[in-house]
Amino acid sequence: MSDEDLAACVLQDAVAYDELMRRYEGKLLRYVRRLMQLNVQDAEDLLQETFLKGYTHIGDFDPSLSFSSWIYRIAHNTVRSAYRRFQVRPQVEVTLEDAAVQHLAADVDVAQAADRTLLRSQVRNALAAIPLKYREPLELHYFEGKSVEEISDILQLPRGTVATCMRRGKQRMERFLQQRIPSPDQL
Repeated sequence: MSDEDLAACVLQDAVAYDELMRRYEGKLLRYVRRLMQLNVQDAEDLLQETFLKGYTHIGDFDPSLSFSSWIYRIAHNTVRSAYRRFQVRPQVEVTLEDAAVQHLAADVDVAQAADRTLLRSQVRNALAAIPLKYREPLELHYFEGKSVEEISDILQLPRGTVATCMRRGKQRMERFLQQRIPSPDQL
């Protein structure tokens, strides 16, 4: 069954929501951890909050739309609320998937001579350093494989705004990296 069909069944059979949770648990947990730079326990708490909100509001889901975008939107809102709460707490560094980091690094123009291991670490730091409004679309695109249209649905922003946020996020990351990675002539 499709996600949308399962969501429609939840009102009659709550067990259908278990299947939806199983399908999205790993993806949403990784998304929440990376976006908020959280340890596993805090991320799991936010994930539980996300699923609880989703279950509570499943009657509001429009089956003509993508369930994936809908549940990511709930996760996005939950993360935004938590972001304000967690700003005063120390945060734990999270290891991002190397393939996604390399993919994002390829889109950010930095010196080719940089050591790839150092570059991955710097890209992780640069991503963590940019504001959440720029980090979210980059996370969704590079780590969750979402299209600009899906990101637009999740963040409830026009596609052009999403593209602009992605471009500005990459530019900020590039400036961050240029300040920290010496050029080949400085070595």
